[in-house]
Formats: sequence, C-alpha cells, structure tokens
Amino acid sequence: MLSKLFMTLAVLLAMVSLHADEEHLNLKNGLMANGYDVVSYLDAEKAQKGDEAHTTTHQGATYRFSSEANKATFLANPERYVPAYGGWCAYAMASDYKYKINPKTFTIIDDKVYLFYSGFWVDTLKKWNKEGADELKAKADIAWAKFVAEHDKK
Repeated sequence: MLSKLFMTLAVLLAMVSLHADEEHLNLKNGLMANGYDVVSYLDAEKAQKGDEAHTTTHQGATYRFSSEANKATFLANPERYVPAYGGWCAYAMASDYKYKINPKTFTIIDDKVYLFYSGFWVDTLKKWNKEGADELKAKADIAWAKFVAEHDKK
C-alpha cells in the first residue's frame, strides 16, 4: 500500500515538472489564447479564431493565426502581441491568482492585450471597468511580477 502511494506521488511530481510551462502560461491544449489570433486583438480590435494552417511557437506556447500575414506580423515582433499576464485572466491576476479566460473577452491598454474570463454568471471585463481598471492593473502587475519571480526560481 505504501509503495503504491509513493509511486503515485512520484508520477504526480513528474507530471508537475513536465507541465511547468503550462503553469506559467495559460495554455489550453498548448495553445495561447485558446487558439485565437493574438494579432487580430490589436490590429483589428476583434477576437478572431486562429487557423491550424497558420501556426507558430514562441516561448513554449503555440499560437494560431487567421492568416499567414498575421503570423508574419507576429513573428516580426512577438512581444507586442503576447497577451499580458501569460494569457491569464487580468481580473483574477489583480487578486493574485490565475484563472482561465474567454478568448472573446479582452481589452487593450497601452498597446497590450488583456484577456478576461466571462461566463454565464460573470463577466470579469465588466467588473474590471466598473471597479477601476487602473487600480486593478497596478495590482495585477505586482501579482504577475511576483508569480514570474517565483516561477523562475523553480
């Protein structure tokens, strides 16, 4: 019984180390922004689903684009298009935790994409705007810096 417990623990620890990048970035099946085109957020100001035919990787994440032109735009300056806070919900990050997003719910602040969760009961972008985007962004920036520092120690 005890050896079975240790074996299970060893497997779980191995899984955690294999998925370290997935913890750092909000990836759904390895995809940033759930497969939505991160260039379209900034350049077209709309959420547009990416196409598997136009795919690239950057810093451990797979990105999909709606066109080859958007993929080329991303490759020319990827840091401009990588969503803030590793693609995690900005509203949740302001409370010092990571939460999934709805890739159709976003805002742009200072030429950077911020993603949010929205579902049947809550739209965190509306809460972000109502509760004070500037104050929440400042809190989220601090939480993200702390999270990155802790992640980099691993």
